[in-house]
Amino acid sequence: MLPIIFIMPILQILILSNAATFDIKKIKMAYVDHDKSTFSRELISKFQASPYFVVTADFPASKLGLDAIQQGKAAVLLEIPTDFEKDLIKDKESSLSIQVNAINGAIAGIENSYVNQIIQKFNTNIRAKLMPVVPFGKGLKQVVVKPSFWYNQNLDYKIYMVPGIIVLLITMVTFFLSGMNIVREKEIGTLEQINVTPIKKYQFIIGKLFPFWVIGIFLLFLGMNIGRIAFNVPIVGNPAVILLFASIYILVFLGFGFFISNFTETQQQAMFIAWFFVVIFILMSGLFTPIESMPSWAQKITEYNPIRYFIEVIRMVMLKGSGFKDVLPQLTRIIIFSIVMNTLAVVSYKKVN
Repeated sequence: MLPIIFIMPILQILILSNAATFDIKKIKMAYVDHDKSTFSRELISKFQASPYFVVTADFPASKLGLDAIQQGKAAVLLEIPTDFEKDLIKDKESSLSIQVNAINGAIAGIENSYVNQIIQKFNTNIRAKLMPVVPFGKGLKQVVVKPSFWYNQNLDYKIYMVPGIIVLLITMVTFFLSGMNIVREKEIGTLEQINVTPIKKYQFIIGKLFPFWVIGIFLLFLGMNIGRIAFNVPIVGNPAVILLFASIYILVFLGFGFFISNFTETQQQAMFIAWFFVVIFILMSGLFTPIESMPSWAQKITEYNPIRYFIEVIRMVMLKGSGFKDVLPQLTRIIIFSIVMNTLAVVSYKKVN
């Protein structure tokens, strides 16, 4: 248990926060340039200068480029048609062919957006070059859009991921420890000895779960400090709101772990059952996949997922500066979950006395 308590949290935050990224860089790209013109070379240079693309090859024919995608040597193939520059000068428009490996649809969508952004910038520059000279003061007026990114000005994915990983850290440690600890008592035979003592049921349960509650609070402070120091994640709101929510949230999974331990005889059984539920909770928490993008039936299921609400609250408080009133709906649900799970845990525990 000691490695789980002290080593796993640090490794989980440091490794997962760097590995779980939505940024896609070094995209392998190939191209087929049928035009061999100044404009086509300028377009290709835009991709070569981009940190998101690595131009790997120049193919003389489209079939060779498609073969490269099939073999995994390229993820994106750009094909520039013949008379590309001529059409731009003459008709002010032309067409390009983009082939994207879309086995992973999410990655393909991001890659396509990167390609479109570069082409749009190239298009703007070309139009500026081809714009006829007009008298001073009578030029075309452009609409300039200046986006303002709230709560994550630099669009750093770590700002988004670290709070969620802190939630996973607290959940997994407290859930697994509470379940394994009780089952361990069964395996070595001390649970039966405790059952015949005058100790009350609630005293036994509190005595077993309270240390793990303290560990969960410790992990919360550890995770938030690592996030602030190692990843520069801000804490805009009041940490006391997170502490209050976490104090009740931990009780949910402590009760859940105790409930599972009442129906298992070995630590392996408890771990398998706990892992089954944790995987479902994590995948449907909104950490890796937006809940809004899920089917309607899946969105309804996430309403019964405690991890979802803690992730929402910790992001709201740390990044937005939300207060107690803002998180009250999530807090109310967590209180209900806590009461239900701990009631089931207490009722299902059989003490012979």
